[in-house]
Amino acid sequence: MFIKAATASGAYKRRIADAQKAKDTMTDSSKAEHKTTVIDIPEAVGVFDSFTDLQAAFYDLRMVGFSRYDISLLARDEVLKEKLGNAYWRASELEDDPKAPRAAFVSEEAIGELEGGIAGGFFFLGSYIAMAAMLTPLSTLAASIAAIAIGGTPAAVIGTLLARRVGAQHKDYYTNQIEHGGILLWVRVADKEREDLAVKILKGHSGRDVHVHGWSE
Repeated sequence: MFIKAATASGAYKRRIADAQKAKDTMTDSSKAEHKTTVIDIPEAVGVFDSFTDLQAAFYDLRMVGFSRYDISLLARDEVLKEKLGNAYWRASELEDDPKAPRAAFVSEEAIGELEGGIAGGFFFLGSYIAMAAMLTPLSTLAASIAAIAIGGTPAAVIGTLLARRVGAQHKDYYTNQIEHGGILLWVRVADKEREDLAVKILKGHSGRDVHVHGWSE
């Protein structure tokens, strides 16, 4: 059983490598500098109305053997605007659009660890010089730091505020997608068995418009 699984895994990796070598480059004629590469491996796609459902689907996909490299989300709003322009978009329009820019999934726990690392790290700086080096007179954090600095050391204050910013950006990322029709999730499926498994998991966690298209990015 182990040998069979290892062989299947090796075949899948070779298939991805071969597909990437024989990739088709699709270029938006209005923006020739932006190129999107697609490979001949299908992927399942679903739309989620909450981060909780999305995260549960991600964890189940990982639990049954999907690699985190098989799973992708829509990129940040700034990247979308850079690649697609300022046109208003809906999730339903991007589900099967190879030009839709992608990003990796970042769990809430990972963001929490990052926030903790940022906040904790600054406690060791403890220096007005270090704080000044991080800020400019035009910094958007300057007013907030001035307002609450009385309650703590400069390092603790700036660490806390930067950590809050990371958390806020994470929440804004998902809120923005929900406002545009839902959070998109794509997952590569190497064969029919994994296709059925992915579709079942996405639907099981309230994914909408779950389907499979014959390519992946």
